[in-house]
Amino acid sequence: MAASRVLIYGGKGALGMTCVTYFKARNWWVASVDLFPNEEAHANVIVSKTESWTEQNEEIQPKVDAILDGIKLDAIICVAGGWAGGSAKSKAVVKNADLMFKQSVWTSLIAANLASKHLKENGLLTLTGAQPSLGGTPGMLGYGMAKAAVHQLVKGLAEEKGGLPGAASVLAILPMTLDTPGNRKGMPNADFNQWTPLDYVAKLLFEWAQRSNVPERGSLVKLNTKDGVSSYEIHTGELLS
Repeated sequence: MAASRVLIYGGKGALGMTCVTYFKARNWWVASVDLFPNEEAHANVIVSKTESWTEQNEEIQPKVDAILDGIKLDAIICVAGGWAGGSAKSKAVVKNADLMFKQSVWTSLIAANLASKHLKENGLLTLTGAQPSLGGTPGMLGYGMAKAAVHQLVKGLAEEKGGLPGAASVLAILPMTLDTPGNRKGMPNADFNQWTPLDYVAKLLFEWAQRSNVPERGSLVKLNTKDGVSSYEIHTGELLS
């Protein structure tokens, strides 16, 4: 029986699939939450209610209760998300923003609520923000707003009254650009050596899930890649700077 357990929220996306594979290969029990099943995961929670935040939450909660059956998780990793652009002049700005909040904000808060009930006292909750949302995002207003909300959520969860188990860690990874198939298709002429590989992110999350070199509770962790070399640093400024 696997010694450790992780729930990957967004386990059928590009980064989520990489994380499921990485953790499972290291003898972790892995559950996936997504719109579609991840065949590699030991258990799947399929999300069908996508139009109402409250209905989506009410669908997911009992399904997670059932697959865990009282067993606590070592980590919850929320890597659900996506990207859509648009300035205030864009006809699709509100539609795109709605999608961004569904993909990033809904999932992050539901993951946090799951963590409040199912995470071990010294467990790990990671959410996914974005470096551009540390400042203005004029060409992608909805995306910038949604990711900034995730940053704010992490700061609130890190406080004593945030609702997480007392010794649990919570932080957000802040990529600039992840090296995903979708990003390569959308930006075929970009310099991929400046994009962060998915394996690097999965390895980092696994290290933290094992309680190794975990950043301070509430940290916003910027993921940087330059000329094929990836590293991370803790954001030390204000939420918007």
